[in-house]
Amino acid sequence: MSEAASPATGHHHHKHKPSSSVIPDKPPGMMQTFLFFAVLLGGLMYVAWSIWTDVQAAEPGSLAIIPFILLLLALMIALGFEFVNGFHDTANAVATVIYTNSLPANFAVVWSGCWNFLGVLVSSGAVAFGIIQLLPVELILNVGSGAGMAMVFALLVAAIIWNLGTWYLGLPASSSHTLIGSIMGVGIANQIYQGHSGTSGVDWSQAANIGYSLLLSPVVGFLAAGLLLLTLKALVKNPALYKEPKEGKAPPWWIRSLLVLTCTGVSFAHGSNDGQKGMGLIMLILIGIVPTAYALNRAVDPADVAQFRALTAATAASLTKNGAPGSVTGDPRAILTAYVRDRELKPDTVPALAQIAREMGAMVATTSTLAQVPAASVPNMRNDMYLASETIRFMTKTGEPAFDAETKENLAAFKRSLDEATKFIPLWVKVAVAIALGLGTMVGWKRIVVTVGEKIGKTHLTYAQGGAAELVAMGTIFAADHYGLPVSTTHVLSSGVAGTMAANKSGLQMSTIRNLAMAWVLTLPVAILLSGGIYILLRQFM
Repeated sequence: MSEAASPATGHHHHKHKPSSSVIPDKPPGMMQTFLFFAVLLGGLMYVAWSIWTDVQAAEPGSLAIIPFILLLLALMIALGFEFVNGFHDTANAVATVIYTNSLPANFAVVWSGCWNFLGVLVSSGAVAFGIIQLLPVELILNVGSGAGMAMVFALLVAAIIWNLGTWYLGLPASSSHTLIGSIMGVGIANQIYQGHSGTSGVDWSQAANIGYSLLLSPVVGFLAAGLLLLTLKALVKNPALYKEPKEGKAPPWWIRSLLVLTCTGVSFAHGSNDGQKGMGLIMLILIGIVPTAYALNRAVDPADVAQFRALTAATAASLTKNGAPGSVTGDPRAILTAYVRDRELKPDTVPALAQIAREMGAMVATTSTLAQVPAASVPNMRNDMYLASETIRFMTKTGEPAFDAETKENLAAFKRSLDEATKFIPLWVKVAVAIALGLGTMVGWKRIVVTVGEKIGKTHLTYAQGGAAELVAMGTIFAADHYGLPVSTTHVLSSGVAGTMAANKSGLQMSTIRNLAMAWVLTLPVAILLSGGIYILLRQFM
């Protein structure tokens, strides 16, 4: 690369602009390709075998070949979303270690893939079910219907299209942002399709919470990384940390250790946060197509089932004491569905909840495990549990009605018991998502790594800048994971790199910043339009 003039000083610096020499040009070798496809094929076989054995254990002979093939197709699309998410978001973890010569590019990518894999395996599931709560309640309750399947396919296909488009252009757009836009698009389209106001198809309070986390993440990334760099400059006077790395020369051991540690931490945190989005959608697909095997957690301990039975009676008694009559006129499920959808407390909402609690207690009155619930009753049982749990969640959040302390305690224990039975993720789902995300991390990563490493600032990323941006990204994602919020790894890291460039007075490449901002602004409306359009199209056929 020829010498470039610094716009700020007019002086010439050798290799002033960042260099792509750290990115290898040669394609992966035969051994790497073989291992990649071996893991991919092994993962697919494990998924097929796990589903088949689970279904045969739940209801032998219930899954015919055609539904089984449809189920595998749906799962391939869901895992495809995670695969694209993997290679779209790899740059968040590896750009800084590659551009500071802390790790060779190919090793960094494989290292990141392994830690993404582990992050998915140990994830809690809180983010997965936070995402599902955004979906329209009537579609969740009827996820096995044509409308339910159209919903899942529409939001996944829309998210994949936008992620692939932004990746092709080398833009670090957010997979979380895309998925949430797709969910909102489906919700709005569903309401318009049914002839209601489109806005009532979205849980706006949950969307607002997630919106704030996505809106604040780039601001937090920019300011925190900039401040961290300035603090480092004040405390650590080693000038080598603030200069362009010499080609092929690794940083001092302690900064190299920090950069490798943060690369590992961001990879692990990305797996534990982003991996869950695919898990939540895969669980919806499984519940829709094979409810007998996946609608209820068949592994719940018999002691917990006995406790659940006792809690249904205690909750119904507490609610009756709080003014709920012995029985309710009308369908209690329709009453609770309307409450969860509209959040309007009616005189029959509490009686309906008490009635559902009594009916659930009667359903498990003679069973010692959830696996013994009759196959025909399983989908209804799960829907009742989901409705009761969501009703309690909104009542607790709004503080209405004002229950006494004992009733509040019973409701909280009852909700925990309901969630244990319905909010679970089988190990094989975690493994499948982990493989998809891990393998995705090792493919197609160069485009966005080059954008983050070369096209945000006007100078090469220094050791200190890489460390500051990565440390902030890791901390932000772990905090979001703890609170069950989906944040954008991409936004935090790319804005963190921009923050360090601004703090260092290195100058920003405004064309890239403008493109990043455009991708950030357009992601939500484009995803809403894409998924809404695909949903309405699929409803014509499903």
